[in-house]
Amino acid sequence: MIEVIAGIGGLLAGAVIGYFLFINTLTKKKEALIAEAEARGETIRKDKELRAKERFLELKEKHDNSIKDRTRKIQSAEDRVKSKETKLNKDLEHQKRAQNNTDRIQKDLDNQITALKTKQSELETTRERAVALLEDISGLSAEEAKTQLGEQLKDKARAQASEQIQEILDEAKLKANTEAKKIVIQSIQRVATEHAVENSVSVFNIESDDIKGRIIGREGRNIRALEAATGVEFIVDDTPEAIILSCFDPVRREIARLSIHQLVSDGRIHPARIEEVVKKTTKNIEEEIAEIGKRTCIDLGIHGLKNELVRMVGRMKYRSSYGQNLLQHSREVSNLCATMAAELGINTKLAKRAGLLHDIGKVSDEESELPHAILGMKLAEKYGENAEVCNAIGAHHDEIEMKYMISPIVQVCDAISGARPGARREVVESYIQRLKDLENLALGYEGVSKSYAIQAGRELRVLVESERVTDAEANQLSFDISQKIQEEMTYPGQVKVTVIRETRAINIAK
Repeated sequence: MIEVIAGIGGLLAGAVIGYFLFINTLTKKKEALIAEAEARGETIRKDKELRAKERFLELKEKHDNSIKDRTRKIQSAEDRVKSKETKLNKDLEHQKRAQNNTDRIQKDLDNQITALKTKQSELETTRERAVALLEDISGLSAEEAKTQLGEQLKDKARAQASEQIQEILDEAKLKANTEAKKIVIQSIQRVATEHAVENSVSVFNIESDDIKGRIIGREGRNIRALEAATGVEFIVDDTPEAIILSCFDPVRREIARLSIHQLVSDGRIHPARIEEVVKKTTKNIEEEIAEIGKRTCIDLGIHGLKNELVRMVGRMKYRSSYGQNLLQHSREVSNLCATMAAELGINTKLAKRAGLLHDIGKVSDEESELPHAILGMKLAEKYGENAEVCNAIGAHHDEIEMKYMISPIVQVCDAISGARPGARREVVESYIQRLKDLENLALGYEGVSKSYAIQAGRELRVLVESERVTDAEANQLSFDISQKIQEEMTYPGQVKVTVIRETRAINIAK
């Protein structure tokens, strides 16, 4: 029992001792942690203080620099203000001096003016005395003497002026005639060109007369299709190895010539193929016309023409004026105008442009009753040409008044080009006009799609729309047209009117 009690006592004593030891250990650890924390806090505090000092020094340095910059700017501004103030003071000083000088000069001028007025008054008095003395001596008043002297001086001046004016006019006329002849002769010599009279007939050569039968076709269907598609008369006669193409319109004649050449080369000649070839050839001719127009403008150095005017220039190649090729004539007039304008000191580019375009009214697609000069002027205005060019085009046959210097130049050069021996054939113009009148007369009837004057105007072929004109109406139309031609037109011999109406049924096998 005692041992148990002693053991329990020992355990309790051990427990107490262990507790105190544990408490002692904890206290030491706590003190160590507190000391460590205080040391770390001190380190952090010192670090923060160091950084704060560095930041303070940095901000202080920036502030000092800013103050220095501001002080420097203020000093610079003060220097500028002082400089301006000094300059203003100098200017004010100069102005004061100038004002003093001006006042002194003004005073001197006033004194001089006063002296001049005094002298003028004295001179006026002296003059009046002299005039009164002269009036007493001559027996005339001052106004009467002045009138007589003025009349005498006027008569003498008129006589001298009349003599001088007459001499100047005579000399100017002589010199002007000489210079004008010189300029015209030089222009003609420098722009001399060859001439070829255009005809209304083309000859197509063939290798063998056997081809003539193929061109005519069964019962003449091929040649009828060719004439209907092209508006050109094909004359197939006994002329060996040749077919004659007759038409007043050179464009149609060229289309027909190229078409028949392609048909003969290809070998397939029938109505459908003929229409296809003629359409293709027509398209190629239009492209060629545009290319000719562009090339002509480039050769002449003319720029900025609208495409429609360029196309009209190309169409000139296939037109003639009194038998003279219109494109060659216009090119020649253009070069003549440029040469003559250069001699006279006028704008050569405008003169050359007006010379090229002066006859565009002859190749217009529009049907108009206006003279070709007026029509050409309206076309030029429509496509934005210069006012001088438009006036020169409209005035080159005196339809309107000439307002610019290049207008008479274009008129003269047009006359020079057309007046050369062999350049023109007068009967062609009336012949072409008669054929055009025949075609236009037929086109005025309802249902007519196309009309062609062939055989030199002895036959008129009229194509009508089968949907709008019946067979009976076609017969009546032929009679009506022939009666109208007989009543309204003048022509040699007789005119045969043929109205063509056909119906086609076309289907495609796929």
